[in-house]
Amino acid sequence: MGNLRRVPVGIVGASGYGGVQLVRLLMEHPEVELAYLGGESSAGKSFADLYPHLAHAVNLPIEAVEPEIIAHRCEVVFLSLPNGLACQIAPKLVEKGCKVLDLSADYRFSDLGTYTTWYGTERSDRATAATAVYGLPELYRDRIAEAQLVGCPGCYPTASLLALSPLLKQGLIVPETAIIDAKSGTSGGGRQAKVNLLLAEADNSLAAYGVVRHRHTPEIEQICSELAGHEVTIQFTPHLIPMVRGILATVYATLRDPGLVRDDLITIYTAFYRNSPWVKVCESGVYPQTKWASGSNLCYIGVEADPRTGRVIVMSAIDNLIKGQAGQAIQCLNLMMGWNETLGLPKLGFYP
Repeated sequence: MGNLRRVPVGIVGASGYGGVQLVRLLMEHPEVELAYLGGESSAGKSFADLYPHLAHAVNLPIEAVEPEIIAHRCEVVFLSLPNGLACQIAPKLVEKGCKVLDLSADYRFSDLGTYTTWYGTERSDRATAATAVYGLPELYRDRIAEAQLVGCPGCYPTASLLALSPLLKQGLIVPETAIIDAKSGTSGGGRQAKVNLLLAEADNSLAAYGVVRHRHTPEIEQICSELAGHEVTIQFTPHLIPMVRGILATVYATLRDPGLVRDDLITIYTAFYRNSPWVKVCESGVYPQTKWASGSNLCYIGVEADPRTGRVIVMSAIDNLIKGQAGQAIQCLNLMMGWNETLGLPKLGFYP
């Protein structure tokens, strides 16, 4: 007989899109039991009040956020909160011995000065933040496995860094020439009402936003700098596209060796991600589409070289709510608990 005990987990911020993805995935995870759902504005309601289509499967209330109670009932806590709130709760949960996975930006930065500059929040949790590990498993699998606190990456950085990492790690590009042109579905903006996300505003339209000042820029630069071994500045421009879920990041950079051809690069990418079950490198001449990844934890990567310009073009497609958010957090949980990295996560997307 195996161990029949399931690990009790909780979600703080269960009412948003990230929270409901976590609920859906954790309900089907064979090693965990959903023991707590928390939120401030929705406290006192049942989860079914917010998501009636899950009423037959989830019979839990949304409770007030009280770290003492959460830590008593849960071994693992997911924080799916707006930026600036997780840092108020995480230190208490960590002190109580919980494993914590934060889906906001609060624990993604090694330098809290960078966080304050871009997010405008002064921090008093430096000791806790110093223990946090950046939760991109394809780069930091070993660190995540030993961590108690993980800062899960943003959706844009996930797609962008998976595209860029082999190039930077192997020194194949001039880092400062990297340009990221990325496009996201509207669910990336969350569930709160926003004028630019209204159907009448977003449909039949395509627009850049956060140009030269998007908050994911320093997160991308931090990891790129670590991979390159020196400080790197990246040009990143996000766009909103009229669909619900998905991100396509197209990355351009100048090759150090303009003689590299597409098949050389595909071989390099395939070797780099040979032990990464959630990254699929496309065959020569095949370029990924967001629909392929929709509903799955997969990242599809296509690679091309342009001998005319001496540039590499890398296309990375993910589901922003799964690999870009809730699925990646559970991937990190699996590593933290010593489970198989693929446990409880969707291997195939919705198609068409």
